Amino acid sequence: MEIQQNDNEKKGEFFYEVDGKKLGLMTYSHAGADKIIIDHTEVDESLKGQGVGYKLVEASVIYARENNLKIMPLCPFANAVFKKRSEYNDVRF
Repeated sequence: MEIQQNDNEKKGEFFYEVDGKKLGLMTYSHAGADKIIIDHTEVDESLKGQGVGYKLVEASVIYARENNLKIMPLCPFANAVFKKRSEYNDVRF
């Protein structure tokens, strides 16, 4: 499963695409030079229970670590994942 990313330095998204259709999507906004805010996560009904949402959050954590960013997970799903995964505490704002 390949998670892709688009980023225009103000807003961005991590997504999972099948046949040109985004079936998993997590959006974020940049908040200054050192932080991103995850504001929305959605996964197509056909992929429920397959861990796509977790993979989207994981991609954001990898991105944050590589770019020395902190993440503020305002999205309820992302926030729940951060609470469950203590190994992500290093990037949580």
